[in-house]
Order: sequence, then C-alpha cells, then structure tokens
Amino acid sequence: MIDRLSGTVVAVGGTWVVLDLSGFGLRALCTPATASAVRVGESATLHTSLVVREDSLTLYGFSDADERDAFELVQSTSGIGPKIAQAVVSVLPPDALRQAIATENLTALTKVPGIGRKGAQRMVLELKDKVAALGGHGSGAEAAPVVASDDAWREQVASGLESLGWSAKDAAAAVERVGGLRDENPDLGIGELMRAALKSLAR
Repeated sequence: MIDRLSGTVVAVGGTWVVLDLSGFGLRALCTPATASAVRVGESATLHTSLVVREDSLTLYGFSDADERDAFELVQSTSGIGPKIAQAVVSVLPPDALRQAIATENLTALTKVPGIGRKGAQRMVLELKDKVAALGGHGSGAEAAPVVASDDAWREQVASGLESLGWSAKDAAAAVERVGGLRDENPDLGIGELMRAALKSLAR
C-alpha cells in the first residue's frame, strides 16, 4: 500500500499531477483541489490510494488524508468504482460529503456525474454509519496555483471535466461560463478554474 509520496512537481493538469521521486516520475490522478494546491518546480506531498485492476495500476493522489479517505470510503458503496469516487470528492469535499450523507441530502449527491437518485440512496444507506469516521487529519497550506497559457487552460479544464464524467458538450459550456473569470484575473490557476467549472455544473 502506497500511503503517500513526496517529490518535485514536474507537470500538472486539471485532474493529474506528475511527481519526480529522485528521477522516477509518477503520475497521480487528482481532484481539482489537489491539482490547484501544487506548483511546478516545487516539492509536494500527495496522500495516495493505489487502485489495482487486472490490466492496470492507477495511482490517485490527494492534498490531504481526509480527501483520500473520502475517496476510499465512497468506493465501499456497491457499484461505485474509482472514477465515480473521484468525481464525488471533486464535487463534494469531505465535510460536504459527510454532511450530505448524514442529512440524507440526495440533491447534493446527485449533482455528481454518474450518481442518480438510486445511487445516492444507496450511498446514504451504506455509508451513513461509516461517514462519521471522516475528518480529523487536517490539511496543509496550499501552494501558489499553476497558471496555464491562454490557449492551454480551456483544453485542460475541458479534458479534466470529461475525465470526471461530464459530456464534451457540458464541459465546453462550463469552460465558456468560467472564461470571464479568467479574463478578469489572468493569474487564476487550472485548479481554481476547474473548481469554478464544477460549481457551474453542479447548479
């Protein structure tokens, strides 16, 4: 079990980070919050979860243990795999997820792509007694955001949204909606733009 990794960030996308570990590069799939909390050329620590399949080994990285634990907890629900679990923790941070399940807020849960009403009900039923265990780790300070070029950010954000389960049409529409934010503040990083796009899709 790979619990966490520390290394130098060599590349960042909307939903992934590449860490250099003394010459060994590892790519971890991440939430927008995690991607926005690192900076290329600086050191970073990712709390990780390794998903093993017959044909693949996929590493998921998170900025803190709470987010990682939420990701793993969601996968204990029947019918939910890592892709949907990543979408869940991207849309709902650990505190919001804990509250949504504890209060049986199906509306909040169904804002996640791939989670319908029945899936949300199943999450509440299967996780309500477990969700109280989330939390308590705390999170570190965030690093400066990664800023993308004018042409690159649209493609990165759209690609990140599609990887989380939204259609190309929905992703493109969300990118257009957050374009004004980028125009107002060119220093906004990919992670912040991803989070703004996620919020627009969750409304």
